[in-house]
Amino acid sequence: MFENKRIGVIGAGVMGQAMINGLLHSGQIQFTQVWASVKSESSQMKLSEGSAYPVYTDFSDEISKTDIFLVCTKPRYVSGVLDVLKASGNLKPGCLIISIAAGITISRMKEHLGSDVALIRAMPNTPCKINEGITVISPAPGVSAEHKAIANSIFSSVGKALELDETHLDAVTAVSGSGPAYIFLIMEALADGAVRVGLPRDVALQLVSQTVLGSAKMLQLAGKHPASLKDDVTTPAGSTIAALLTMEDGKIRSVLARAVEEATRTARGLGNS
Repeated sequence: MFENKRIGVIGAGVMGQAMINGLLHSGQIQFTQVWASVKSESSQMKLSEGSAYPVYTDFSDEISKTDIFLVCTKPRYVSGVLDVLKASGNLKPGCLIISIAAGITISRMKEHLGSDVALIRAMPNTPCKINEGITVISPAPGVSAEHKAIANSIFSSVGKALELDETHLDAVTAVSGSGPAYIFLIMEALADGAVRVGLPRDVALQLVSQTVLGSAKMLQLAGKHPASLKDDVTTPAGSTIAALLTMEDGKIRSVLARAVEEATRTARGLGNS
């Protein structure tokens, strides 16, 4: 699929490097097929030290030789990146541009690039770093099956990938894009509780992390609603129901649901910043 194709990753931060590493480690591309760009010379020097692929601060000379661009910058930098690509006049006919920037719509990207390139939005999350990510891709209307397959292959190399209409991307950002932070906060709180009742911090963190991991796998494999799995743990007059009622007193269910709602609203506004 990637034979004779060159990939440029613009914004080789945490997510950009995860994409490169996933493609390389899966054997889908060779080092000679990829380049990366960063904003500062210090970042260039740091990334170049451990990389077998070229890292640039100015990637203008690579545009005409690149078939797939992964735009992994913060949302506020996307417009400038797209303007550089367009102004170069060197974009290959039929090239593919994939943006993972939250809130930047396909229609906004088209304002900068026109309709001569294939555009796909994607929302991965940080577990992509360990090949356990989940990414939703949203192709622009008219994007070819080949380009969709390329995007799916890129993100499948770092976890799971699925396709949804772009209208869902802000909600996806709120649930899975931001979701690891929610889970880390919950894990931290559980570990603090364990320390409060006498467990060593390292033991508490090990218990919490494995419990979260195991619970997630159970949900994926069991084919049951989370409420059903919760009830399996909750015995009459036991410690679990006591803890759950305490959580409900604190409106944890509402707080988490409202957090997703607020994150969706914020993600939608990022495209206007």
